[in-house]
Amino acid sequence: MYTGNQSTVTEFILLGLSSDPLVQIVLFHIFLIIYMIALSGNILLMVAVRTDKRLHTSMYIFLCSLSFLDICYTSSIVPNTLVHFLLVKKTISFIGCAVQFFFSLFLGVTECLLLAFMSYDRYVAICSPLHYNMIMTIRVSLMMISMSWVTGSIVSSIDTCFTFTLTFCGPNTINHFFCELPLMLKLSCSDISTVNILKMVGTAIVLIIPLSLILISYIRIIAAVMTIRAGKNKAFSTCISHLVVVVIFYGTAMFMYGRPEHSVTADTDKRVAVFYTMITPMLNPLIYSLRNKDVQRAMSRLLVVVFLSQNDNQSNIIILNV
Repeated sequence: MYTGNQSTVTEFILLGLSSDPLVQIVLFHIFLIIYMIALSGNILLMVAVRTDKRLHTSMYIFLCSLSFLDICYTSSIVPNTLVHFLLVKKTISFIGCAVQFFFSLFLGVTECLLLAFMSYDRYVAICSPLHYNMIMTIRVSLMMISMSWVTGSIVSSIDTCFTFTLTFCGPNTINHFFCELPLMLKLSCSDISTVNILKMVGTAIVLIIPLSLILISYIRIIAAVMTIRAGKNKAFSTCISHLVVVVIFYGTAMFMYGRPEHSVTADTDKRVAVFYTMITPMLNPLIYSLRNKDVQRAMSRLLVVVFLSQNDNQSNIIILNV
C-alpha cells in the first residue's frame, strides 16, 4: 500500500494471468493438475533412483538432484499462484515478495549450473568411458551439486539485497503472477543502474558461462561419437534427454533475462514464466523416464512393489474383518 510519492510500498498487487473469474477457475484446476503431476513424477523418480542400487552412479545422482530442485522450484511459486486464483484481491507483502524472489532466483540459478555439470558428466561418460568411474566419482558429483546450490544462494542473496533495498514509492502493481526481477526494477523509483550491472554480471555467470560449457561439451561429444563406427545411436541416446531439458530451460531463461529492459512485455513474459515454473518441472521426469530404459525399469519395479503392498494391506484388512 502507498500514499503519494513519499510513502514506501508495504505490499504488491499481483495482476496474475487473467482478470476473468471464470478463466481463473479453469486455470486453477489446470495448474493444480500440472503441479500434482510435477510433484508425483519427480518424487517417483527420486524414490526409484534411491531404491535401485544399480542407479547409484553419478549420472543418476545428478538426475535425482534435478528432480528435488524441480520440486522446490515449482513449489516456491505455484502454491501461492493457486491461492491467488481463488482470491479477489491478489496481494503479497513486501517481505513475502522478497522471500519469493530470493527462492525462485536461487533455485533457478542452481538449476542452470546443475545442468552444466550434468553436460560435463555426459562428456566424460562418452569421451572417456574407461576413466569415467575414476573421474566422476560420487564425491566429485556431490561436490558439483553442492557448488551449484552454494553459488545459487550467493547470487540470489546479492540480487535480492540490492533489489529490495531500492525505494518503491508507487505504483505497487505487478503485471505478473509472482515477483520477478525485470518487473520489480520497473516499479522502483530509485536509480537502478547498479542493479542492472549486477543483472548483466549475474546473467553472464549463471547463463552465458554454463551454456558455453554445455556447448563445448556437446561439440566434443558429437565429434567423439562421429568417430565411432557402431553404437552411435546408443551413445547419443544417453544425451538426448539432457539436451532437451537444456534447450527448454535455457531457452526460456535467456528469453527472460538476456533481453534489454525496454523489450519486456508482460503478457508474453507471463506465458513464458508459466512454461519454466510449471511445465518444465512436470516434463523433466517424463523426458528422462521416456528416454532412459534403466529409469523405466526402476520405476516399473517401484510401482509393482507399491501395488503389491497395497493389495497385501487390503487382504489383511479383509482377513481382520472376517
